[in-house]
Amino acid sequence: MRVLVVGSGGREHALAWKIRQSTLVDKVYCAPGNGGISKIAECVDVKPDDITGLIGFATRNKIDLTVVGPEAPLANGIVDRFCVNGLRVFGPSKEAARIEASKIFMKELMRKYNIPTADFEVFDDSARAKKYIEGLEGNFVVKADGLAAGKGVVVCSSNDAGVSAVESMMDRRDFRDAGSRILVEECLEGEEASILVITDGKDCVPLASAQDHKRVFDGDNGPNTGGMGAYSPAPVMTAELMDSVMKDIIKPAIAAMGKEGARYTGVLYAGIMVTSAGPKVLEFNCRFGDPETQAILPRLKSDIIELIEASIDDEIDMARPEWDERPCVSVVLSSGGYPGDYETGFEIDGLDALEKSKDIYVFHAGTKVSEGKTVTSGGRVLSVTALGSDIKDAIDRCYNAVNLVEFEGMHFRRDIGHRALKR
Repeated sequence: MRVLVVGSGGREHALAWKIRQSTLVDKVYCAPGNGGISKIAECVDVKPDDITGLIGFATRNKIDLTVVGPEAPLANGIVDRFCVNGLRVFGPSKEAARIEASKIFMKELMRKYNIPTADFEVFDDSARAKKYIEGLEGNFVVKADGLAAGKGVVVCSSNDAGVSAVESMMDRRDFRDAGSRILVEECLEGEEASILVITDGKDCVPLASAQDHKRVFDGDNGPNTGGMGAYSPAPVMTAELMDSVMKDIIKPAIAAMGKEGARYTGVLYAGIMVTSAGPKVLEFNCRFGDPETQAILPRLKSDIIELIEASIDDEIDMARPEWDERPCVSVVLSSGGYPGDYETGFEIDGLDALEKSKDIYVFHAGTKVSEGKTVTSGGRVLSVTALGSDIKDAIDRCYNAVNLVEFEGMHFRRDIGHRALKR
């Protein structure tokens, strides 16, 4: 089997790494890939948003399966167009991907089908939004409706902060059309967990739970990012809570999409807040999480291709994935200044020392190979990942590995997994 992975981040590196382990796979390609992926797959100079170019490559090279990493091509209909061209592809249709592409669609779907989530109001007028915010008390959240690379969410502790968020999204259009409409919603209190399932539109099988760390600084301070690290499993997600999430959130959401005429297949990601009133949905995503995937896949003992094929062939109810019981921790190393402005092109030292380390994995994101050297090329640069005998061991092993890596301006959080340690 010849497999094409679409994307260039740490998630895609982890996917390519896991797919390459499958006994069903002969060759892995990645479009466009990155410096680390180039060592395990053939990188193809086609961008994820060039769907026509990807179809041409897949056709010419007799690709048997395409796995789409990022949300943007899914939202732009890559699955629909591949299917029309007779190409086998894993992921939701354009209509189904609206569950992430439009936060307003997602929230109104949950309201209609009584899926637990935060109360919210929708605005398409900046002045109305500001007036509403000026009357709020306590914390609240302002969200851009469209895709904003994980950065279109602002948690506000004052009315002034809320007004500033509206000005950023609606007046200055910092997120372009993604901010033409916004949500203002209740700020849920509790502990977060990420639940990913693979579904064929009828049944689903859960992957191991995880917990992301979205804020850029220790102690969950600073602006939101695409994610600064993750660990799996999330101890907050007990067996009882997992049953509740599956029964009250995941399965109703899949059924709701079917009722709306948008059968959902692929990966469904639910960002969950475990509140005093039970689990509630923060967000749905239409793809594998990043950086959760980097913490989940090293624990997966089963063949990922078999799971993907079962989703496409409406046989996911037959899947029984097996898991390594050891916890996994993944820490993101970012360029200084991320998620704001940052410089790139700095050589990364220390990678060779980690290549042969047992149960240590380095998944590349913003890297490229230049003149034989691996250099930084993005905001999130690497995900350094480790398995351990328990969560403390996994954290210690991960940070020992992080300390061997160096590049100019390197930034990382030093408290990934702190909630698990408290438990």
